[in-house]
Amino acid sequence: MRTPDQNNVNVDDVDRILLRELQQDGRVSYTALAEATGLSAPAVRQRVQRLRDEGVVQIVGVTDPMALGLPFMALIGLRVDDDVHAIADRVSELPGVIYVVLTSGSFDLFVEVVCKEPAELLKILNDHIKRVPGVTRAEAFTYFGIHTHRFAWPGT
Repeated sequence: MRTPDQNNVNVDDVDRILLRELQQDGRVSYTALAEATGLSAPAVRQRVQRLRDEGVVQIVGVTDPMALGLPFMALIGLRVDDDVHAIADRVSELPGVIYVVLTSGSFDLFVEVVCKEPAELLKILNDHIKRVPGVTRAEAFTYFGIHTHRFAWPGT
């Protein structure tokens, strides 16, 4: 994943078409992408590979936690009094943690977790997250449902 201090990648209109098509179906064929862009399939393959190499796009399978038996989800706000990057690294390795972001405001980190039941969230919170050296506060915000979850970005 790119950091804010890395140079932005130049993305043209053809790249945007490719990204939009890949966001709709990551398994779309190069032939179909060629039809959408007016390029040859080999040219499309090169462009997609460049976008992958430059970190603009990753082609992955997206899972549904509920379908996997993990219907209980929460966002946990963390305050820390030590190196936020080191703590983010430690928290990222904990069971149930699927997403960690550095932030500002009331919390230094937001941690997203998925689990089978509320008791598992309590265990993750008390037995793991709160025991990470440098974590001074942890506040859990449980999800009642996901209203919007987008993978398409504006401008693509």
